Amino acid sequence: MAAEVVGGGPERAAGATLLLADVGNSRIKLARLGEPSPARGPGLPAISHRQDLDSQAFRPDNLERWLLAAAPGPVVMLVASVHDAAAARLEATIAEISATKHRPIRQRRVSHSDLPLEVRLPEPHRVGIDRLAGAAACRFVVPPGRGCVLVDCGTAATVDLVAADGGFLGGAILPGPVLMARALAAGTSRLTAAAADAGMPPPAMPGRSTADAIAVGIGLGIQGAIARLEAEARAVLGPAAVTVLTGGWRTALRDSLPEAIEVPDLVLAGIALAADRACSR
Repeated sequence: MAAEVVGGGPERAAGATLLLADVGNSRIKLARLGEPSPARGPGLPAISHRQDLDSQAFRPDNLERWLLAAAPGPVVMLVASVHDAAAARLEATIAEISATKHRPIRQRRVSHSDLPLEVRLPEPHRVGIDRLAGAAACRFVVPPGRGCVLVDCGTAATVDLVAADGGFLGGAILPGPVLMARALAAGTSRLTAAAADAGMPPPAMPGRSTADAIAVGIGLGIQGAIARLEAEARAVLGPAAVTVLTGGWRTALRDSLPEAIEVPDLVLAGIALAADRACSR
C-alpha cells in the first residue's frame, strides 16, 4: 500500500533528489541515488550518503540531519520495507519534517510491481521486498545468460534463485546469527545471549567456554547451512550460476563461499531500480 505523499503528487519533480530507504527488521539503510555517469557505463545505480538507523528506536533528529546533508532541496523518498511499524514511523517522521521545516518531500512505498523483475511465484505480494529488490539488481552483477544464487545476510538470512533469464524463482530463509543466539537464550535456562560479532569468523572448534561453544555452533552452523543451500540452488540453476553475497555479516561467509561476488548495498541499488515505475504512479 502506498504511503501518504507529502507536498503534491507522486511524480518525481524536476530537480528533486531521489533518496532510498531499505527498512529492515534491525536497521533502516538510507542512501541517495547518485547521478548517472556515462563513464561508468551500464551497471548498478550509484548510491552515496549512506546512513544506518535503528529500526526500533531511531532518533528523529538523526534522520533530519541526514536529510539535510543528503538533499537540502526537494526530495522524493522511495521506501521499501519488511518492518511495517518501523516504516510507518519513518514515514511519519519524514512527513513531520516536511511540514515543520517547509521542505518539499514526497514519499512512495515500493511494491513488487515497481521492480523490473518477473516474480514466478503464486503470491508475489507476499515476498519480502528486500529479496525482490536484491534479485532485480542482480542483472547488473551477473553476466547475461547465467543464473544467480543471491545470499543476503541480514537479521534473517536468505538464499534466493534468479533464473538465467532474470525471473525470481524463490528460495530459502533461515535465522541469522543474532536471532540464533537470542533463540538459545530464550529457549534455555542456563545459556545467556552471546555477544559475538556476527561479521567475524567463529572461534576454532572446540569452544572452550560456553560463550565460545555458542559462537562456534552458530558460526560454523550457519556457514554449513548456507553452503548446503547454495549447492542445492546450483543444482537447480546449473553450474554456470553466479553466487552474489550481500548484507551486514557477509564477511563471515567468505571462506565457505569463496567464489561469491560481494556487493554491499545490493538491496538499496535494487530499490533505485523502482524509481521510474514508483514515481509515475
